[in-house]
Amino acid sequence: MKKSMMFLALAVLSLSAMAEGSEVDPVFVKGDKVINLGIGLGTTYYSSFYGSHMPALSASFETGVKDDVLEKGSIGVGGLIGFSSAKYENYWKTSNILIGVRGSFHYPLVAKLDTYTGLLLGYNIFTTKYYDTYTGTYGASASSVALAWFAGGRYYFNDKIAGMVEIGYGIAYLTLGVSFKI
Repeated sequence: MKKSMMFLALAVLSLSAMAEGSEVDPVFVKGDKVINLGIGLGTTYYSSFYGSHMPALSASFETGVKDDVLEKGSIGVGGLIGFSSAKYENYWKTSNILIGVRGSFHYPLVAKLDTYTGLLLGYNIFTTKYYDTYTGTYGASASSVALAWFAGGRYYFNDKIAGMVEIGYGIAYLTLGVSFKI
């Protein structure tokens, strides 16, 4: 995880150095609406104790609400829903649903690349089932408030479709996906 954070920091510094002296137009502006569909790598909720992990799935929506923040930046708000699950042999099965609202700050560093960072405030819903032949089946659930930081980028191949990558502490450490401007 530390290596990922260092890589992101170096990438942002490199991109900002490239952007200095060049005029880059904002990619995400007030009124824009974007849907992200992602698959997560590296779960934030399950340890290596579990034998199999289903990659985390997420969908989020964002709309631009303010332009001209720090000259070319913008602010977006929206929501996210995510799901992840893990299983240990035939004994334990655990799943997590994350529902939340997100706020993000966008700042253009390179043409066609929408770079952003933000916070998520949400609600985690955990469920666990345990089964063995001697004791039978048991289940439990718990819920908690979630606060998570994220940073990412969307590279637009055309006016409507982008590849998306995010790091952070939401449903997964790294999320890869596709974005659609609507």
